[in-house]
Amino acid sequence: MEVDCAALRHNFRQVRKLVGPAVGILAVVKADAYGHGLIPSAQTFAEAGATSFGVAEIEEGVRLRQAGITGQIVIMLGVDRQGAAEAVAHDLTPVVYTLEAVEALGAQAVKVGCRKGVQIKVDVGMGRLGLLPHELAAFIAALRRFPNLYLSGIVSHFPKADMEGDAVTEEQYALFQELLSRGQDGGDGPVKHIANSATLLRYPRMRCDLVRPGISLYGCYPADWLHEISSLDLRPAMRFATRVLQVKEVPAGQGISYGHRYVTERSTRLAVLPAGYADGYLRRMTGKAEVLLAGQRAPIRGMICMNACMADVTDIPGVKVGDEAVLLGCQGAGEIRAEEIARWSDTINYEILCLFGSCNRQVHVDSEEPIKHSVC
Repeated sequence: MEVDCAALRHNFRQVRKLVGPAVGILAVVKADAYGHGLIPSAQTFAEAGATSFGVAEIEEGVRLRQAGITGQIVIMLGVDRQGAAEAVAHDLTPVVYTLEAVEALGAQAVKVGCRKGVQIKVDVGMGRLGLLPHELAAFIAALRRFPNLYLSGIVSHFPKADMEGDAVTEEQYALFQELLSRGQDGGDGPVKHIANSATLLRYPRMRCDLVRPGISLYGCYPADWLHEISSLDLRPAMRFATRVLQVKEVPAGQGISYGHRYVTERSTRLAVLPAGYADGYLRRMTGKAEVLLAGQRAPIRGMICMNACMADVTDIPGVKVGDEAVLLGCQGAGEIRAEEIARWSDTINYEILCLFGSCNRQVHVDSEEPIKHSVC
């Protein structure tokens, strides 16, 4: 699984160009940077100008600090009592939405003699983490009772910003603005942010103080229809490839793989590939998936196995053992995108990137500096 750091830099700069210099960018690198490698991706975004990073869990933030990442690191799932000590020790910025977390962070900040900034999460309609709007004022009042804590931000999230015909996002943003206008955010100091990739593409006025691009940094769009209307020129950074293990010819009427779900209609040449659902190449793609060999599309025949699948190369002459097969990305003039694999899998491109990245060895290259690479 190959990641092109040049594409990551390009995508970050595309977002920067779109939102302009006055809006901050929090580069979301949670979930191992959407399968692209937490540390090398964050380092690449930092090279491109990123000074703020978003992760889900405390362990990710600690790893970034230990790797030398400076600037703000926001822990978007927040922290529990055990994580409060690490958040303070490593200068991480937790999102908070419970008094238990505030108390733990306040006690830890007193213990080490520092002032710690936190960001409050308010739920304006996502139905996930966060305070309900009517709880916000009392929560900020409670936070002010801890002199070693201060409010550095107030955040929320949209559930339908990537959906065509959505009217809910406008209503939810109005609620978010109403909460801010009441003075419940503690003044002008805290940053306000609510815009993920879909929001920053669709709603310029909702970019607030900073935006939180995730999927767009990795070269994908939150939805196919946004790709069609977007002014961003995004480059997919991930490429997933393997090598042909065996080439064999089977007769017409031959059942292929478990259950013989596919039976050949003619004499067929098969290229056996060492990729299957253990590698994130999901079984549910059976009967739909295609790979690239010699720059041409070859359909996968029969059930996808745990560690193998079979591509029909009858119409692609010259395929031999050791040839590269591309499951995601470009080869010659051909390309298979994460969005297409997501449709085969009845899921979204986010899940495909995370699967491929977490299940396979990551190799980081730089198409602008061909000699530079790292393996993790």
